[in-house]
Amino acid sequence: MTSEPTQAVHGWQFVRAKKWLILVISAAMIVPCLWHRHIEAGDLGSHVYNAWLAQLIEKGQAPGLYIVRQWNNVLFDWLLLHTANIVGFAAAEKIVVSLCVLVFFWGVFSFVSAASGQPPWFLTPAIAMLAYGYAFNMGFLNYYLSLGLASFSLALLWRGRELQRLVGLLIVPLVLLAHPIGFLWLAGAALYVALWTKLPSWSKLVVPTAAPVFLFAVRSYLMHQTRFPVDWVHDPFYLMTGADQLTLYGQRYVVLGWIAFVFAAICLVAEVISRKRDVSFWQSVRLPASLYFVAVVAVAMMPENLRPSITGGWIGLLASRLTAISAIFGLCLLACLKPRKWHLAGFAACAIVFFAFLYQDTVKLSRMEATAESLVSRLPPGTRVIATIWAPPGSRISFIGHFADRACIGHCFSYANYEPSSGQFRIRATPGSPIVSASDDDTEDMQAGEYDVQDEDLPLMEMYQCDENDLTKLCIRALASGEKNGRLGYKPPAN
Repeated sequence: MTSEPTQAVHGWQFVRAKKWLILVISAAMIVPCLWHRHIEAGDLGSHVYNAWLAQLIEKGQAPGLYIVRQWNNVLFDWLLLHTANIVGFAAAEKIVVSLCVLVFFWGVFSFVSAASGQPPWFLTPAIAMLAYGYAFNMGFLNYYLSLGLASFSLALLWRGRELQRLVGLLIVPLVLLAHPIGFLWLAGAALYVALWTKLPSWSKLVVPTAAPVFLFAVRSYLMHQTRFPVDWVHDPFYLMTGADQLTLYGQRYVVLGWIAFVFAAICLVAEVISRKRDVSFWQSVRLPASLYFVAVVAVAMMPENLRPSITGGWIGLLASRLTAISAIFGLCLLACLKPRKWHLAGFAACAIVFFAFLYQDTVKLSRMEATAESLVSRLPPGTRVIATIWAPPGSRISFIGHFADRACIGHCFSYANYEPSSGQFRIRATPGSPIVSASDDDTEDMQAGEYDVQDEDLPLMEMYQCDENDLTKLCIRALASGEKNGRLGYKPPAN
């Protein structure tokens, strides 16, 4: 992978020259991981809980559960389990998630540097917000880690020297171990850049033209096949520009996301006006602009959910998580601008507000988890628990209830744990397991509060939000055979 001549940024030389600045920024980046007793990030609670189950399986203490060999969607879970074996789960969670944040932040920083030819210091607040955006707060940690590693790999392959490119190639298997979407992005972006740089002059337009045609063909196939269900309902693509990664726990994030997007557009327009006759500027932005265009088109073409196996789990929130890639390409475009102090000031102001909002909302989740821990600590060891806990209206982070899984570690079993039945993770369940349901449809119904309790499920407890006026208040009760588990407590109105 090569490109037009530009100011190269070489890895170790850069690190040595900026080591103190890198250390300061890295220390600041992990602060949100240390805010609370646990990191409140959606599905993370489920990952930690399943790492604990993996420990029990290795000790022969988890009847009906087993571990399969799997070569994707596992890297974060491996790191978490092996670190927990040494330092325990509380410390392992902080260490491994902090590592993922740093890999994502500096991976994106490196890739944006490679795309623009200059270190994007003025964009560090924007990269920081993306690092703690939708993908992180939903707890998609394998996917999140794969994007960070893929960004590093792309940067090294694009601008690195011989040894650095070898390191970039060695990272590729780790990307696949983390998540297949990161691997596909790495392969697609590398191919796109390679074709772009080899094609002469105006024939480069073939690349951004061919990519949407290919994406349209994929969409057409998915729309017309009948072997598995596909869900196309998601926000219009023009609302999923990458700035939507800042939309988390309510409407105020939507406003902030639009402010950040409009400010970025103002920066770009101002640069275009001031450098409209600068040929080098137009040459530098062509590739990042085309990458961003293709990424936004990809979001428009992709479904939100699909279920390749009728007995397995859904691949969910596909379009919503892909906008993280759109945001990365958008940052590549912004990094081509001539850095100005007002750019840094504007993005820093957005970041201050964003992290203030994030602290306020995660403090509530931390308090809820403390309540959940108190409730399950009173139960007999090994009790089966179902949690029907809903995000407040307007929140995009729908997986907040997984803190109840983490609260069960050492006390109880999360009977609605979706990972074993989904077939997408390395822990699997056999029918009749006393620890978790082996049916993906049943676990979905349990989490939705639509499950009819069977005799063989008992004894079974339900943790739920018992005050519709205060959704942070939790209660726990015993379920009876024949009743629906979501019968009592708060339940959001049907769409």
